Amino acid sequence: MALPRTVDWQGDAATGRLVIIEQTLLPTELKLIELTELDPVIDAIQRLAVRGAPALGAAGGYGAVIALRSGLGDAGLERLAAARPTAVNLRWAVERVRRVAEGDPERALEEARAIDAEDVRTCRAIGEHGASLIKDGMGVLTHCNAGALATAGMGTALAPMYVAKERGTKFHVFADETRPLLQGARLTSFELAENGVDVTVISDSMSAVVMRDGKVSLVITGADRVAANGDAANKIGTYGVATLAKAHGIPFYIAAPRSTFDGTLASGDQIPIEERNERELRFVGDTRTAPDKTKVFNPAFDVTPAALIAGWITEDGILKASDIAGWLASSP
Repeated sequence: MALPRTVDWQGDAATGRLVIIEQTLLPTELKLIELTELDPVIDAIQRLAVRGAPALGAAGGYGAVIALRSGLGDAGLERLAAARPTAVNLRWAVERVRRVAEGDPERALEEARAIDAEDVRTCRAIGEHGASLIKDGMGVLTHCNAGALATAGMGTALAPMYVAKERGTKFHVFADETRPLLQGARLTSFELAENGVDVTVISDSMSAVVMRDGKVSLVITGADRVAANGDAANKIGTYGVATLAKAHGIPFYIAAPRSTFDGTLASGDQIPIEERNERELRFVGDTRTAPDKTKVFNPAFDVTPAALIAGWITEDGILKASDIAGWLASSP
């Protein structure tokens, strides 16, 4: 990949630092920031300087190192794990480090590095499995950002596109803007273009038109949490895209690693949905777009029912709904 690593650790457990891409500045500025204390790590997570379920897992693992070396113990780890409620990878990674480290920052760093390395391998495997869905001449639509900027590796939803490009497949990507924070326009189109993938930005309201006109024949998005029945929470607007894809006879796939599946939840109705600051809808940057007198509803995610999903692209292959329960039961 042409970009620096989205999440990285430099140095040892005692004095090292978490280094992330400051994603709120993209695409106008590519800047790395260094984090050495827990509060700035939590702040970076909450204001979306680092985002995307697998990247939050990696950041959570390294953040746990900082919490433990700072003497903040279980209380600090809980604050970190709760920084964003919908993406299950964050809590999963913090709890995994907590169990293994038993308070030791050195052991915590070793486990955090393992989580990081596993995600790199997992992204590649998702890409290898999903690339078979992308054919020459195909138009592929994606929503939000589930690429290298959302993971420790090459991405989830974008990984099949990167692998398909490596294989010489000729295809075109349509990236929904993904309002209100424009992760598709700012992040997905940025990294795809930087890596030589043919990409067109469209507004969210244009998805139906490009589907109707035959410009799209496949949709792949990521997910922040997948319930045991396959219902998938992803960035707000994904449910609408899946509904449109169903109406136009276009297969809609979710690309996500095992760590994003939450077998403790029977269905998507149980997935907690984060509601974010109303300012995100009242302003675009510093420009006001809605008056103070209006009310604002700003859920960060919606849930796509399993019935709308053609398959789940994982590190172990492409699953059908009937495969998920057995796969979860057999996973370590």
